[in-house]
Amino acid sequence: MTEAIPPKGAGPLARREARLAWGLLLPTIAIVSAVVVVPLLAIFWISVKPIGLADLRPPAPVVRENLRGEGEDLRVQYRLRNSSRDVAISGVTLSDSLPKGLTVREPDARCEVEGTAVFCDLGDLEPGGRHEIEIFVTAETATDPLGDLAEASPPRLTGDAPNVLTNFVFTFENFIRIFDGGEFWGVLGVTLFYAVFGTIGALVVGLFAALLLDTSFRGQGVLRGLYLFPYVAPVIAVAFTWVILFDPFSGSANALLLRMGVTESAINFFGDRPLALIMVTVFEIWRYFPLSFLFILARMQSIPEDMYEAADMDGASPFQKFWYLSLPQLLGILSVLFLLRFIWTFNKFDDIFLLTGGNAGTRTLTVNVYEQAFAVSNIGAGAAVAVVIFACLLLFSVIFFKVLSREEGL
Repeated sequence: MTEAIPPKGAGPLARREARLAWGLLLPTIAIVSAVVVVPLLAIFWISVKPIGLADLRPPAPVVRENLRGEGEDLRVQYRLRNSSRDVAISGVTLSDSLPKGLTVREPDARCEVEGTAVFCDLGDLEPGGRHEIEIFVTAETATDPLGDLAEASPPRLTGDAPNVLTNFVFTFENFIRIFDGGEFWGVLGVTLFYAVFGTIGALVVGLFAALLLDTSFRGQGVLRGLYLFPYVAPVIAVAFTWVILFDPFSGSANALLLRMGVTESAINFFGDRPLALIMVTVFEIWRYFPLSFLFILARMQSIPEDMYEAADMDGASPFQKFWYLSLPQLLGILSVLFLLRFIWTFNKFDDIFLLTGGNAGTRTLTVNVYEQAFAVSNIGAGAAVAVVIFACLLLFSVIFFKVLSREEGL
């Protein structure tokens, strides 16, 4: 009797189930990919375009319609201008329908009139150029020409102009500008200091808080809730609280230091270098250690108690139990938290902007994105800095997974 040999590979039913599963997942994958990939591609596209803040709105002709004069001098006036001072608009035309009660007496030489319909061919409109069209009309005595004109449909304008956002003119001037500015490497150093020490500090404080609350005692639940306050409180509220608390003129911290004789003059915590950078880093640690605390505490409570009981029987000290039992079990979650917190801190903008506005040596790459895009009105340079941030985080992630991929939990 021959032995039955199981079939190799997936059978028809398994393949059908796999196709069905992929078919159900495909819409979700497409939506998530679009949400992630499309903005990223847009940033890459804008980073190699010479785009200013004004270029977000493409050049277009703008018109203002008025009724001027009276009697024999009554005329409909159109004032046109090019919204761009850098790009010309070609093939500009204007079409309008005059209200009833107005009869065209003398049209503009560039316009054609048929009944109440007006069509004007204005040709090209130079950058910042202006045109003025006047059509002399006669109004019926029983009408209100000004009111009728206000209620009439607005003039329609057409014209073609190159759009810097959609054309295929590319440049690396944005990257050259940010790297040759002389301040990029300093800003990058500030960002790395803020991200590295903010991340490590949040993990260390979260670890100590988890160790403290890993044992049962009276009021443990209340203390856990208090530990979560910095993380759940609105960032704008806690940021302004810190600013007021450490204000050099009316802050409680300076008043206490002066009263105790620690310092002879007020300290500008958020205005002096390098103290301002240290303070925003301390704020980052204080605000985000509860997240690390929650994850570490959850992992610690899942460690079997038998291990600690055996260590007690062997006479292990509390430090030895932490170093040889708890810490190896926590390496996986600590690695994941370090990765996530570093990425989030590297991208952090609101905390620094609310505390210092990026002044006093606290200007990070994310603050630089804002200043380039909106303060300097250079959207392309801001996108270029964002691309640099993406490249830095991508490099960090690759190194992280290369070095720590063998750790537990990764």
